Amino acid sequence: MPTVSANGIELYYEARGHGPRLLFLNGSGATLATAALLIEPFTQRFETVAHDQRGLGQTSIPDGPYEMAQYAADALELLDHLGWDRCRVVGVSFGGMVAQELTVTQPERVERLALVCTSPGGGGGASYPLDELVDLAPDQRSTTMARLLDTRFTPEWLASHPGDRQLVALLGAREQLTKTEEQRRGEVEQLAARRHHDVWDRLSAVRCPTLVAGGRYDGIAPLPNAAAIASRIPDATLSVYEGGHAFFAQDPTALPDVVEFLAGPEPATA
Repeated sequence: MPTVSANGIELYYEARGHGPRLLFLNGSGATLATAALLIEPFTQRFETVAHDQRGLGQTSIPDGPYEMAQYAADALELLDHLGWDRCRVVGVSFGGMVAQELTVTQPERVERLALVCTSPGGGGGASYPLDELVDLAPDQRSTTMARLLDTRFTPEWLASHPGDRQLVALLGAREQLTKTEEQRRGEVEQLAARRHHDVWDRLSAVRCPTLVAGGRYDGIAPLPNAAAIASRIPDATLSVYEGGHAFFAQDPTALPDVVEFLAGPEPATA
């Protein structure tokens, strides 16, 4: 089981595939086990490294509170352990927040950057505070999450759209996995750190080609937040897809677009 000691914790990671080096950063509550299908397409084109972020999966669950800067520092220490001076980076949802924090901290290490269904925080807009859902009754939490996942997902919409209904069921099944109290504490600590994410005033430090991808009906990371990110990064492109927070599973053009962007040429260094 590959692990690396980083910032006082043991970080579990996996490396697969061949090609340009790519760091994949997962979303809220997601682990390498639960996100395997999303990571797989990247391993077909890249030497892909992904890890269970602090408090999740097979990585340590240290005492909190956690900070966004710690998540970025964990990832950077993983890159140091691998001997990767530079690489491409893709971050999904919470992972997009970590990717932003990492890149504004050490912009020289990122060759190309893809930010998927995420927010900058601060004046650019925050993602929905998912920590507010933790104490809701299960039925209320499920209904609320469906509408946040895609603002069209009313009970009436889902009744007449079996594919979307299946997506909601698939994502909801992750919430039903048996977890220890410590694992749930790690998830709550992550959500608390997420709430304080704010790179808005530092985004101009990102100097690499950047793709900002957003879903038209995203209730967690609304599309204006993606547009705000793109407005602050000098070499950024905004791409809008037909779907919500999981548009990469709804719009068949989305993942191929992200992969092709990341596979582009490495920018010349000064």
